[in-house]
Amino acid sequence: MSASKSLTADHSVRGPSHHGRSAPGIARPSRAEAEEAVRTLLLWAGDDPDREGLLGTPDRVVRSYEEFFAGYAVDPVELLQRTFEETDGYDEMVVLKGIRFESYCEHHMVPIIGKAHVAYLPQRRVVGISKLARVVEAYAKRLQIQEKMTSQIANTIEDVLQPLGVAVVLEGEHQCMTTRGIHKPGVSMVTSRMLGAFRTDPTTRREFLAMIGGASGIG
Repeated sequence: MSASKSLTADHSVRGPSHHGRSAPGIARPSRAEAEEAVRTLLLWAGDDPDREGLLGTPDRVVRSYEEFFAGYAVDPVELLQRTFEETDGYDEMVVLKGIRFESYCEHHMVPIIGKAHVAYLPQRRVVGISKLARVVEAYAKRLQIQEKMTSQIANTIEDVLQPLGVAVVLEGEHQCMTTRGIHKPGVSMVTSRMLGAFRTDPTTRREFLAMIGGASGIG
């Protein structure tokens, strides 16, 4: 079985998901309501939200959530709009590897921490490499499952840049598996999405995998 088949989630939804502050049709509660929800959780956990150590916790948690889920306010498509055509004929793959990401499992709302490897094969234009990292960040800073996030990153790059191929590999450690439930630390989940030349040309795919060598489960 080829690397693309063994690692790729083929049935993920195409294209970027909602890019606004919140999902369509969702009424965002006020900050005060969010802080009150945190107080309720503190009470449910069995503690007193009015004791000295917890008095500022609702505010701190809400401010943390603004950072953890900042991706809802970012449009990944817009990040890739500015491109460059003066490449002096460069037509080899562009690879950005080891992009650290911090996301949150949509099932348990606990961290997924890992790294992303992103590559594309330019057809006419290239994009600033920081923008690739920002696309990863935009999708990571949302409630996620790793399979969907992998596809979202790859599909967005393909849709906007229209390259000859896109490859995305994510390695993530899921705290929902290490701090609860089965309690198995040190286990990484590896997902990939291969499009265009990376899917159809084994040589191109092997070159990419060699460049990011060391990713668990890839070879």
